[in-house]
Parts: sequence; structure tokens; C-alpha cells
Amino acid sequence: MKIFKEIAGRICALWAALIFVITMLLILPPFLMFSYFAEEPKKTNRWAAIARIWMGTYLPLIGCPLKVRGRKNFVRGENYVVVCNHNSFMDVPISYPAIPGGNKTIAKIEMAKIPLFGLMYRTGSVLVDRKSEASRKESYLKMKKVLEMGLHMCLYPEGTRNTTDQPLKSFHDGAFRLAIDSGKAIIPSLIFNTRKVLPASKPFFLLPHKMEMHFLPPVPIQPGETTQALKERVHQIMHDYYVANTKRQ
Repeated sequence: MKIFKEIAGRICALWAALIFVITMLLILPPFLMFSYFAEEPKKTNRWAAIARIWMGTYLPLIGCPLKVRGRKNFVRGENYVVVCNHNSFMDVPISYPAIPGGNKTIAKIEMAKIPLFGLMYRTGSVLVDRKSEASRKESYLKMKKVLEMGLHMCLYPEGTRNTTDQPLKSFHDGAFRLAIDSGKAIIPSLIFNTRKVLPASKPFFLLPHKMEMHFLPPVPIQPGETTQALKERVHQIMHDYYVANTKRQ
């Protein structure tokens, strides 16, 4: 039985890769025509709208439909620092279009070098070279500009994928320092089942499964709150919610 699952996972991964390339090529012309050469924030807003159509088509085609809850927690006219848990490479492709309105995600600079896809990746991202202190400082300033433009900024405070048996890893400071410096409230969000779809332990392996993303109510910055206090408060909120809802998946 296990060998059949391994074979099926590789076949599904091949199908997903093929459909990804085909659908990417289909949305490339409208991306270039309406988004890529536009000025910010129009450029990002248009790309987010195109990405929603793309992923709204792609995910069901590979057997991984996405259900989103809590979009009502985004107040029209407000923008937020969105923080997500991180279990899989599938997290970014679903979180970016799931967030209502234009947004950018903190992302590795290496992926921007991929032909064609790199153009889209750059448009929806604030790129960072984690090996470079200068790049990390520059990316922080860019994230502040994203918020100043009225866009949402999405970060994964665990840093890397959570491959432990714990619901969440400890959080880094960046997202919470950004929220305090900008005065923007935080929207905690939890992604479910991406680890089942793309297990970190299995290269080139995908199993179809429904996925969910839940946006929680905004967490405003309290007067005089420190980065550490805010980080711990949000971590507790996300941890408790994830534990309570994992059993329902």
C-alpha cells in the first residue's frame, strides 16, 4: 500500500508541475499587459487580482481546493501586517491570493531568478537575501514602504518551514517590530493541511487534499507595548487557535 502511495504522490507532483507551467503561461500576457509595467501600488493590486484567478483555477485542477475563512476581519480602507504559520512550500501560493486586496510577501531572493515566473514573484514580494545583513535591513525599509502605500504586508514569523511536531515554532521579531514601527494592527492567520499536500520530508511529492486558511480578528498595538510582548501575545493567539482547529481538519 505504501509503495502505491509513493508512486501516486510522484504522479500527482508531475501533474501539478505541468498544470502550473501551463496556467502560468496563460496568465503571463494579462500580467504583462495590465500589471508588470504599471506604477505602484496599482502594479501590486492588479497582480493580486490576477493571482486570485490563477490560483482559483490551478488549485482545484490539482485536487487541492482552498477554503478561506475570516476575510471579513479585513476592514475596508485599512491595511495590516499579516502573519502566517509556515508548514510547506504551498503556503505562499495560497496565502498571497487569499489575502483580500493588494499585498506583498517577504520572500527569498533566489526564486526571483527563475525565468518568467521570477517577474511575477518579484511583483508580489519584498525580496531578501537572508545571508546578507545589508539585504535584511533594506528589506525592512521596503516593507515599511509597502504599508505606507496602503498594501498589506505578509510575513512568516517562524522564518523557515515548521518540520517539528509542535503546532508553531518560536517567532522572530521582524513582523512585530514592523507593526509597532508602522502603527498597523496585525492579522494573525493559520494555514491548514499544506503539510499533507507537500510534505517537507518528500522531494517531488504531492497528495491532493483540501486546504484552509483562516484569518483571525486584528490584533491592535497596545500603548507602550514592546516587540517581545506583542510577539508573545500573537504567538499564543495563533497557537491556541491552531490546536483547537487542527482536530477538525
